[in-house]
Amino acid sequence: MLLTRRHTLKLAGISCAASALANAAHAEGGAVPPPATNALPFALTTPMHVGEAALKVRDIDAMQAFYQSVLGLREIEQTARGLTLGVNGTPLLHLVHKPAADFESPTSAGLFHIAYLMPTRKDLARWLVHAATTQVPLTGFADHNVSEAIYLNDPEGNGIEVYSDRPRDQWIWTDDVVKMGTEQLDIDDLVSLTNIRKDDYEIAPEALRIGHIHLKVGEIAAARAFYEEAVGLQSTRAERSDASFLSSGRYHHHLAVNIWNSRGAKERNNAETGLDWFSLSVRNSADLEAQKERLRKAGYVLVEMESGAVEAIDPWGTRLRLIPA
Repeated sequence: MLLTRRHTLKLAGISCAASALANAAHAEGGAVPPPATNALPFALTTPMHVGEAALKVRDIDAMQAFYQSVLGLREIEQTARGLTLGVNGTPLLHLVHKPAADFESPTSAGLFHIAYLMPTRKDLARWLVHAATTQVPLTGFADHNVSEAIYLNDPEGNGIEVYSDRPRDQWIWTDDVVKMGTEQLDIDDLVSLTNIRKDDYEIAPEALRIGHIHLKVGEIAAARAFYEEAVGLQSTRAERSDASFLSSGRYHHHLAVNIWNSRGAKERNNAETGLDWFSLSVRNSADLEAQKERLRKAGYVLVEMESGAVEAIDPWGTRLRLIPA
């Protein structure tokens, strides 16, 4: 198989690179397997980082097959409520079985995409060869300056980003604002890192993690009041009326929120499919206690969980778990 930009776009069902770039802009506003490594990407070393996410799904068998075959996740646990998938024993994605649920509306608040961070650029190249070889429908490609990203949807319409970060010394910061654009991804250069004639991506790399979560919200100011002022994430992009990008420890973003399809959205219907909850791991116990205090003072109800973790609910009903790292 000769995997070129044109061939990859064709397999992805995208007519041209411009379409791929436009799709990616909408999604962000913008050979031999490598040796196993336990080294985690920078995104996972900050004071707070994304841990796990849970999706409410109708067809759990189809969803499990998709995440296993496309991303290479493996089953970790199965319960009466659903199952947990992850990498090398590390849980990442929980599928909560709701066979009678209605599909969540595209204009509802909730999940925009879960972004799976490949440990290296070569891992991303290997995954792209796998996606092209198995003809996984893709929806966009983009170079975001700080990262390179590929977009797709799971069988129930949940958005997915698969990406790798550029080295941190290549990120351009102006004070506390990082340069993040949406430019054409150089697919030819990316796949030059691997054997394009062989699909060697079967199991996800050991250090694959969720790098960030992108949410649909009804109002940017209310989202920032919750996730920035109360939870304690910091803005990393210039202020804009339709989206906000937040992080911990000068990562480019652990969380994004937008109103592109959901402006004015009210509280989500818990009986529908979509994002059930996601977690932020908090390294410092004092930081976690400060978060709890800020959330209580702001009027948010906290549900105490095991081992000092708490769950709070954002203004649209999306559940956030703050968990000691």
